[in-house]
Order: sequence, then structure tokens, then C-alpha cells
Amino acid sequence: MRAAVRSSRALTPVAAAGGVVLLCVSIALAVTIGPADLRVSDSWSVVVSHLGGGPSGLSAIRDGIVWDLRLPRTLLAAVCGAGLAVCGTVLQSLLRNPLADPFVLGVSSGASTGAVAVVVLGAGGGLLSVTGGAFLGALCSFALVLVLSHTLGGSTDRVVLAGVAAMQLFSALTSFVVMTAADAETTRGVLFWLLGSLAGAGWTDAGVCAAVLAVGLVVCGGHARTLDAFAFGEDAAATLGVSVARTRLVLLSVTALLTAVLVSSAGAIGFVGLVLPHAIRALVGPGHARLLPLSALAGAVFLVWADTLARTVLDPQEVPVGVVTSLVGVPAFVLVLYRTRSTR
Repeated sequence: MRAAVRSSRALTPVAAAGGVVLLCVSIALAVTIGPADLRVSDSWSVVVSHLGGGPSGLSAIRDGIVWDLRLPRTLLAAVCGAGLAVCGTVLQSLLRNPLADPFVLGVSSGASTGAVAVVVLGAGGGLLSVTGGAFLGALCSFALVLVLSHTLGGSTDRVVLAGVAAMQLFSALTSFVVMTAADAETTRGVLFWLLGSLAGAGWTDAGVCAAVLAVGLVVCGGHARTLDAFAFGEDAAATLGVSVARTRLVLLSVTALLTAVLVSSAGAIGFVGLVLPHAIRALVGPGHARLLPLSALAGAVFLVWADTLARTVLDPQEVPVGVVTSLVGVPAFVLVLYRTRSTR
């Protein structure tokens, strides 16, 4: 056991450095993939030009493809992948449930209802965007989960059950609104968003999500030792001096806020927060000081390539990125389960 711990600690710096390099290379290559013939050097010259350097030497159209379309979308994919992986890592440890992911709190279902209410019902009187409606819906769902779990006793299993109840409630509301009030074209657009899509991503979306992710990483990273204590159970964590109720509230709130922001910008993207924490945990062990940053890097790389595949595999038609993550995530999750069983 001690040898395994030392081995995982020695592997962590190498894995972190490799993850950063792989992420940078993935972003650089993903920006060049598409109908327009672009090279990595072209993308680099565009970035330098917009940051105050000399002219890129590319046409206005090619410059716009890189700066206005592909680069913000690719960066948003990296941020969303990192955020979902971090949320999954925290929730699996906090709730002591290996099947917990960022949507276990019903946040994605609430976001979907909020978005549908804006698009189909015109909620907000034109003052709310789809992103704003999704964010408010996510917060309402999380508030409902907190109220239900508190009145039911506040234990981890009650939080999970409250999340399942909220998920089913808001999913039913979304289906009811779409079936009764939306036309065929609106229904198609809403369904595409519900399956996850990074189409139309802009610098504002990427910047807001990156800022919230940074805050979430700082807060969750500051609770790394506390999350390690939760692995032994709430009673053991309390014995070690952890304020169980306060810690759970803080971390659930942070993960819910981060998930709400990500879902409001990219829709419901599944399996990132479920599969990747297990894979990284098998690689570097359960210590959250290592697990959180490496899960973030793995999630970022995974979603960058998933989105690249989604927008190019059936070009000019685009596949929802949530479909790609599910098609890749299901066999990957089964493989992780078999590998975990074989190591026991």
C-alpha cells in the first residue's frame, strides 16, 4: 500500500505536466480542424495579432474563423470539460456515491426547464436570454434540493434522493412545456440544446465560465484534505474535526453554481463528470490534492476532442456534443468498472 502511494505521488508531477502539454496541443490542433484549411501557425498569428502584435497576414474571413468561431468554442469546451470533471470528483467523494455526477443534484434539469421557459413561453418578457433562464432554473432546482434534503434529515443519501426527485420534476415540466406549447422547429432547437451544444459559443461565455471555474477550483482545492476525510465516512470526518454540515453545504453550493453556469452555456453534457474522476483516481489514487487538478485537465482534453468530433464527423451537419460524450463515455465507464473490479 505504501509503495502504491509513493508511486502515485511520483507519477503526479509527470501526469500534470503531460496533461498541460496535451491540453495546449489539443486546443491548438482542434482550432485548425474544419472545412477551412488552417495551420497551427495561422492560429498562432491570429492570436498574436489580436493581443496587440502585428497583422496576422490572413484574410478577414479566416481571421474571423479562428478568433470569433473556433477559438472561443474550443476554450469553452476545455473549461466545461474541466468544470464538469471537478464537480464529479467532488460529488463522488462528498456523497460517497461512485455514480454521482454534476447532474445528480437536478441542476441540469432545472437549467433545461429555465431555458425552455424562455424560448417557448417567452418568460422574462424579453429581458432574459436563454443562458439567463437556464441559470435561474438551475438555481431554483438546487434550492429545492436543499430544502428537501434539509427537511428529510440532511444526510448524503437524502441529498441524492432529493436530487433525483428534483431531476424528475423538472424533466417532466420541460417535457410538458415542449409538448404543449412549442412548434416543430422550436422543439428541434430545444432538443439540440438539451443534448449539449457548444455552437454559438463566444468570448463572453468562455470568460464567465472560466472565472467561475477558477473560483470553484480554489474553493474545492482548499477542501482537498476535508474531502479525503469524507472518504472514511461522515462520522470519521467529524472525529477529525471537520464541520460536516457546513462543508457539505459549501461544496454542494459551489458545485451546483459551477454546473449551473456550465449548463447554461453549453447545455446538458453527460458522462464527463461521471467517468473521468474514476479513470484519474485509478491512475493517481484517491488523494484530492492530486485528483482535482488532474481530473480537470483530463476533462478539458476529453471535451475539446469530443466537441471537435461533434462538429466535423457529419459536416456540414453538427452532432450534439452530449451525444458524442455518451457514445464514448458508456464503454469507457464499463471499462473502468471492469478494471476496478479486477484490482480488488
